[in-house]
Amino acid sequence: MRKEVLIIGGGVIGLSIARSLFKKGFRKITILEKRLVGSEASYAAAGMLAPQSETESIDDFFRICSQSNEMYPEFARELFEETGIDIELDQPGTFFLAFSRDDSAVIKRLHEIQTKAGLKVEHLTAQDIKRAEPFVSPDVREGLFFANEGQVENRKLLAALEKFARINAIDIEENCDVSEILFENGDLIGVVAGGKKRFADEVIIATGAWTSLIKCGEIRLPKVKPIRGQMLSFHTAKRLFSHVIYSPRGYIVPRKFGKILAGATVEDVGFDGSFTEIGIENVRQNALEIAPSLAGLPVDEKWAGLRPFSRDGLPVLGSFPQCGNVHIATAHYRNGILLAPITAQIIADNVAGTASSEFLSKFGLERFLRLAA
Repeated sequence: MRKEVLIIGGGVIGLSIARSLFKKGFRKITILEKRLVGSEASYAAAGMLAPQSETESIDDFFRICSQSNEMYPEFARELFEETGIDIELDQPGTFFLAFSRDDSAVIKRLHEIQTKAGLKVEHLTAQDIKRAEPFVSPDVREGLFFANEGQVENRKLLAALEKFARINAIDIEENCDVSEILFENGDLIGVVAGGKKRFADEVIIATGAWTSLIKCGEIRLPKVKPIRGQMLSFHTAKRLFSHVIYSPRGYIVPRKFGKILAGATVEDVGFDGSFTEIGIENVRQNALEIAPSLAGLPVDEKWAGLRPFSRDGLPVLGSFPQCGNVHIATAHYRNGILLAPITAQIIADNVAGTASSEFLSKFGLERFLRLAA
């Protein structure tokens, strides 16, 4: 297709959309990234694919997360065939563990809700858990097992998506900050990037926590704010755990080769993307509650990322009612990695006019107009 498409934002969402558009026949695609591709929330994520672990409501958000999770095996296989990069998809299931009486009440409530809804969830005794994960704390009381969940190595996912873009002549312009989307008589002209006009037939906003900073003429962008998450990783000589393990306060994510990730704080501190010693120590203590044996391992990395959070905590997907060739895919909050495959499919189908997902009405911009009214 000859249409000129500009994608603002080079994280996992923008890169995934570019790939899906290319596979639909678009050949004039440019990604404009204000810093370096994949250097923000996508890089800082833990890569968990967990639509069910914290679900207390079987709603549209749960359904979109579950459908995207089901897309991952094919997504991973295709990316390996296209780029030669293994994104380390690992789906052995996840554990959600209780360490106190209050935690057990959470476990009981989740189990009742999900069992009643017909979801696949298994209650585990402390003995069951210790047999499966010998290095878990002896203080564990009980837990839940979600068989359909797992993780992906998010930094390898980013590398694969960037490689796909570069080998298929999708232009990537880094250190290119988009300040404004331009219109004339209500029609899209293009954008202002790096102080210069760039013309486009279609514009896709995939700017995460920075969405609200873009000027957009008469169109009101949804309010999206950054929520900081601090994380760390322990270095191990061998893999100590087989599953992602949650508690109500934190989680650990075992990688294949010598790392255990631990996270994460939830902080409303604006655009401060730095980590703090207090925050990191809080993450460390929550990880040690799950597995005290981690205390003897060196911490080899500390970092923070800014997650994009909308007013109602849900993703924003679709086109603007005032201008159908300006599209948006943002506010994935803690689920950007999980939702990348389905977001890319929904937005690419919408731009191409080949299909219209039911989720466009569920997570579209019209809901903010209703809230305003």
